Parts: sequence; C-alpha cells; structure tokens
Amino acid sequence: MDAALLLLADSRFPTGAHAHSAGVEASHGRGDLRTIADLEAFLDGRLCTVAPTDAAFTAASCAHPSRRADLDAELAARTPSPRLRALSRSLGRQLLRPAARAWPSTAYDTLRAVHPDGPMQAVALGAVAAAAGLGPERAALVSAHHLVGAITTAAVRLIGLDPFDVQAMAAARAPRLEQLAADAALAAERYGDGDPLPSTTSLLADVLAEHHATWEVRLFAS
Repeated sequence: MDAALLLLADSRFPTGAHAHSAGVEASHGRGDLRTIADLEAFLDGRLCTVAPTDAAFTAASCAHPSRRADLDAELAARTPSPRLRALSRSLGRQLLRPAARAWPSTAYDTLRAVHPDGPMQAVALGAVAAAAGLGPERAALVSAHHLVGAITTAAVRLIGLDPFDVQAMAAARAPRLEQLAADAALAAERYGDGDPLPSTTSLLADVLAEHHATWEVRLFAS
C-alpha cells in the first residue's frame, strides 16, 4: 500500500500534470509572485480554498464508487471557470490512461462515461487511488501533495527561487497537509450520511485562469 501511495504521488507518473502550474504562471504575470514570501502566501491561500474541496472530492470518490457520477457533477458545479473545468477533465482523462495499465479496474470505463470530456480530476484520482488499494485519507493526501508539487515546481521554473528554500517551505506544511487529508476523509464519511462536501474556491484563481488562457505565449497550460 505504501508503495502504491508513493507511485501515485510521484510527479513522474505520466498524467500530464507537469504542464500545469496551478495558477502560478498567471499570478506571476500579474506581478503577485516574486519572492519566497509571495509564494508562501499563494500556497497558503490555495490550501485554504481549492485544496479542501479537491481533497474531499478525491476522498469521497475513493470511498463511494457508486456515487462518482454525482460527485463529478457536484465538483463541476463548484468550478465556476470554464477553463478550469476543461483542464480538470483533461487531467482526469489523462490520469485514467496510465492508471489502467498500473492498476487495472473496470471502474474506469464507467467513470469515462460520466462526461464526454472525461471525469473531473479529483474524481478520477479517487477512483485510481481506490484501484491502487489506498483509502480515502491517503487519496486525499495525494491530492494535496499534487497541488503543492505543482505550485512549488512551477515557482522554481518561472521565478528562479532557490529550490532549497522552496522545498523547506513545502516541508514545513507537511502537518497541514496531513490534517487536510484527515478532514477530507471525515467529510467523505459524512457525505455517505448525506452531508454536503466542501465548496471552498478562489474567485481570483477562476478569473486569472480565464485570463491566462488568452495569452499567446505561456510556459504552462494553466
């Protein structure tokens, strides 16, 4: 189980996520990201907004396979930006391709059918985590880890920050990621009892994603 967790969390797992900056490029272009302090504020903002929602939907998808179509529709409704919805479905679709080889499951065919463009990324991740033998909390931890990895990697590439400083900043947030995953697993459990999942989001991230899509030259897809 631990090996599966490491493999799914590895940035080298071929999902296409390396082409995404989780909003770092758009924020950098706006002038909001220049220093390590700026990056800390950006990351903490994401951990308070989009991260709890994505982690909870990942955990719920892992825990409630029969409700993945509902989860997909609910997560799409929580994603106001058409650009971010399209990107999420693209990443979800790409994730299922290598996962079908690594951890085969009949659930993938059902999941692909929830939307013509593929499932939302968090819902796909939860399904893959379940196929890999992970529980909801570990699935949510992978979700949070992916967000931190996308942000920190993009920051080093775009801004030229000291990678040692960036990784130290990420490591300092490890307890926060573990708590976020625990909270997500609890939300998934309550979802099974009828309670709604988190709906926190970032309006600025939505606006910047739409703006970023209009750039003629960009390093990242998002």
